[in-house]
Amino acid sequence: MKDLQRKLQQIDGKSYKGYKGIQGRYSFHRYELVIDYVQGDPFASPSKIRLIVPDAYRKINPAWKENRQRKIYSEDRIARAVSKAIHHNTVYSKGSGKSGLIAIDSPGQEILERSAVQLDPGFTTICLSIGLPANGRRINGKEAEKLFFDIIPGIMEKSIFSISDKEIEESVQLADQHQVIRQKMKENRWISFIADGSVLPRQSGISNRPMKQAVPFESTPENRVSIELPHRKEPITGMALSKGIVLIVGGGYHGKSTLLHAIERGVYHHIRGDGREYVLTDPNAVKVRAEDGRQVSTVNISPFINDLPHKEDTSGFSTENASGSTSQAANVVEALEAGATTVLIDEDTSATNFMIRDQRMQELVAKEKEPITPFIDKVRQMRDQLDVSTILVMGGSGDYFDAADQVIMMDRYQPHNVTDKAREIARKYPFSRNQQAGESFGSLPNRRFLPGSLQTNQGKKHKVQAKGLTTVLMGRTDISLHYVEQLVDASQTRMIAEIIRHMDQKKWLDNERTLTELLDAIEAQIEQKGLASFAPFPDQHPGDLARPRRFEIAATLNRMRTAKVKE
Repeated sequence: MKDLQRKLQQIDGKSYKGYKGIQGRYSFHRYELVIDYVQGDPFASPSKIRLIVPDAYRKINPAWKENRQRKIYSEDRIARAVSKAIHHNTVYSKGSGKSGLIAIDSPGQEILERSAVQLDPGFTTICLSIGLPANGRRINGKEAEKLFFDIIPGIMEKSIFSISDKEIEESVQLADQHQVIRQKMKENRWISFIADGSVLPRQSGISNRPMKQAVPFESTPENRVSIELPHRKEPITGMALSKGIVLIVGGGYHGKSTLLHAIERGVYHHIRGDGREYVLTDPNAVKVRAEDGRQVSTVNISPFINDLPHKEDTSGFSTENASGSTSQAANVVEALEAGATTVLIDEDTSATNFMIRDQRMQELVAKEKEPITPFIDKVRQMRDQLDVSTILVMGGSGDYFDAADQVIMMDRYQPHNVTDKAREIARKYPFSRNQQAGESFGSLPNRRFLPGSLQTNQGKKHKVQAKGLTTVLMGRTDISLHYVEQLVDASQTRMIAEIIRHMDQKKWLDNERTLTELLDAIEAQIEQKGLASFAPFPDQHPGDLARPRRFEIAATLNRMRTAKVKE
C-alpha cells in the first residue's frame, strides 16, 4: 500500500504515461491489488486491475464450488454484489476522460459462465476496469489516491466482505434446482419446460427485465407436469413440451412470439426473480430466421433449394448477398451442422416462400420452375430421420396442422392445448397440395474452414475486436451478428472475438478440422482451461468474457466474408 501511495505522490502532475510505473502487485488490508494494464491516455480504454481476496478474509464454503454449475452460480452472485456496490458508490474520482471510472463485467438476467469473478483454490479474484484520474493529459495523483485507498476499499467492503453466506447459498440452491429440471427433461424427452407462475413478457424492447403486472403463465392441463426439487417444500408444476413438432398458434397480440422468445432464452438459466427462472429449453435449441444480405460460404442447402435457373450448385452454395429464402435455408442447415437438436422458428421473421407453398401457387408455378422445397415438406423428415424437433410460431397457415405433434394456442397470454381440434380440422379440410420433399431430408454439410479464412490483418497489426453485442471487427472486415438472436451479452461477443484471435494466432485452421471438430475443440479448452485460456495474457486480467454457445461461435464463423471453405 505504502509503495503505491509513494509512487502516486511522485508522479502527481507528470505526463499521463507516468502511470505505467504503477503496474505491479500491492498488498492491501484483506486483499491484494494487481494492476495488470495501464491505459496510455485518459480517453483510451480503461486500465485493468485484479483484487485477490484470500479465503482467510472471506471464507468460501467448498460446497459452493463442488461442481461446475454451483461454482458458476456462486461467482455470478458475487459479481452482482460488486456491480451493485459500484452502482451505489457515492464518491467518485474527478478529472478528464475516463477519470474515476470503475466497472465490472455486470451480469444481466441470465446466469452465464464469466471471468469477472473467479473462485480459485484458496482465494477469490475480482476483475475490474478503472479510469486512472487525469487533469487534461497529466496525472492527478491525489484523485488516484482516493480511487485506490478510499473508493475501491469501500466497494470491496460493501460487496465481497458484506454479502452473506445465505445469499450465495440461495444461488447454489437455484443451481441444484436447474440441474434437476434438466435431468427430468432429458429423462422424459422434453424440449422445454415453462413453470406455472412464470412471467414471460419483458418490460420493453430494450429492457430484459420482467414486465410488471404481466399475466402469470399457467400450463394447459394436458401438458402439466410436476417435478420434485431440492431446497423446496412443494413440487414445481408447469408445461412440458415433448420432442417432436410443436406448433404455437393464436391471434395477433395474444402472446405467441412472447412464449417463443421465452423458450429461445431458456437455453440459458435466469436469476431468481426474473420471472423466467424456471423456463428451461433444450440447450441445443437454435432460433433461425430469414436474414437478407448475409454471407453464405459453401453450404449444402439442397435439402431446401435445388435447380436454380443458372444451374448453380446448391450442394455447396455460396453468396455474398443471400435472399430471404436462401439465408433461412442456410441458417437451418448450419444449425444442424453445429449440432442443433431443436429448431425454433417464428413466421414473423421467416421468408414466406421458404415456409409454405399452397395448392394454388403449386398449380400456377410448376415444381420444375420453383427451386424451393418449403420447410413444411421437410419438417417431418427432420423429426423422423435426424431426431431434430421444431417449435414453430404459425398464425397464417393451417397446413402445418397435419405435421404437428402438439398444437398450443395462445389466447389472452394463456396456452391451450388444441391438438385434437387441429387434427379434426385437418381431417375436415384436407389440403390438396403436393408433397415435394423426396424420400429423405438429404445430407448435412461437413465443412472445413481453410487457412486464410481468418484475415485479421489491419495494416501491419492484427485486430479482432467486438463492438457491442452484434458486431465483430476482424482485420478490415465487419462480421454482423444482428440476427443471431440467442446472443444475449456483449461479453459473449468479446469472447467470440478472443476465440477468433486465438485460433488465428495458434493456427487452428492449418490442420483443416471440420467445423464440428473445431467447435468441439473450443468447448474442450473452455472446459479444461477456462475462459481466460483464450485471452491474450491468460495469467493476467481476463475479466470481461462470458461463455457463448457453440452455435453462436459457428454463426460468427459462417458470417465471415473472408471465409474459405471446402466440403
